[in-house]
Amino acid sequence: MTEVLTADAAGIARAAALLRAGGLVAFGTETVYGLGADASNPAAVAAVFDAKGRPHFNPLICHYPDAEAAFAHVEATPDARRLAAAFWPGPLTMVLPRRPGCPVALLAGAGLETLAVRVPAHPVALALLRAVGRPVAAPSANRSGQVSPSTAEHVLAGLSGRIAAVLDCGPCPVGVESTVLDLTGPRPVLLRPGGAEAEAIEALIGKVGRPIPPAAAEAARGLRSPGLLVSHYAPGLPVRIDAASVAADEALLAFGPPLPGAAVAFNLSETGDLTEAAARLFAGLRWLDAEGTRRGLARIAAMPVPARGLGLAINDRLQRAAAPRS
Repeated sequence: MTEVLTADAAGIARAAALLRAGGLVAFGTETVYGLGADASNPAAVAAVFDAKGRPHFNPLICHYPDAEAAFAHVEATPDARRLAAAFWPGPLTMVLPRRPGCPVALLAGAGLETLAVRVPAHPVALALLRAVGRPVAAPSANRSGQVSPSTAEHVLAGLSGRIAAVLDCGPCPVGVESTVLDLTGPRPVLLRPGGAEAEAIEALIGKVGRPIPPAAAEAARGLRSPGLLVSHYAPGLPVRIDAASVAADEALLAFGPPLPGAAVAFNLSETGDLTEAAARLFAGLRWLDAEGTRRGLARIAAMPVPARGLGLAINDRLQRAAAPRS
């Protein structure tokens, strides 16, 4: 059963304890209700995708109680600091490069070297984030493809029984998602319009680029935007998917009982658990890439993963990793 928690000191303390223990807790912000998980816990992050039925490992927004906490995990550009001073707390998400040693799980950023971060403008959300003491990854608290929730009742309609709790913060005053601004390139790019007006952003930092439609981005291979490019999320070594055997010069990304003969192997889940496999996917690819390169191996062979549930997202990322390099 999903607990319904009151937005008082006891409810916030209970929600924080559940998050620190790896549970999923929905909570209200000024934009919409977010489905929170400890962003430093790969298994908790994977559970978010499972609960939402999310078909792809899209990057999740990491929530922080203040700009100082956020900028401890990402590299803040001068524009980012100006925007934080003007818009945080508030409905603006900034995509910035991860700092070395950033504790946020790779899965939360979809395996990219960037993170989407924001400081919400809601007193209960901020109190919860301070109580947790860790970054909280929180996409909208709804089943994938459904309308984003702006009340606790909306959350329960889609996720009751699938998450540990919902912290009832009342109706969300803004009711639309945050604006997402990519600050990782030579020019800021608006990836998603939202609660922070583009005109106000441009008044502060100058003109920003508008998003390239996915088809155009795929054709141009130009926009470094999460989830758009076919050949993306790729390690240095070539990847061979749906491997039924493994050669002596290959590293093995295993799922379930491993194939014999690999020079080195990383098992996503010995028991065939898709949530565990999702949590370990990006770390496994990186480890095999580094170890395989060190040993002079030719490629990474990835065993088949069932195309159901989180297996769809895992296969999506493996197919992108195995795509021809441009």
